[in-house]
Amino acid sequence: MTRIKSDQTLDTSGKCCPMPMVETNQAIKGMKAGEVLEIIATDPATKMDIPSWCQRTGNTLIEHHEDGGTLRYYVCKRD
Repeated sequence: MTRIKSDQTLDTSGKCCPMPMVETNQAIKGMKAGEVLEIIATDPATKMDIPSWCQRTGNTLIEHHEDGGTLRYYVCKRD
């Protein structure tokens, strides 16, 4: 597994839908195009929510993986 360098990390651990997506949306708005947001989540709903949000918003899901109950997503803000 490659370690991706993120420009910002958002930890939504312990939060349930819709908060991980609300916070992800807020965080990405404050970033520059091409920057990478690392999202840490424990809500299993993010497995569907984050990829579909990326598709809707044009941001790129670079990578995601699960370690135990912790999910990590790396999203590149669209240009």
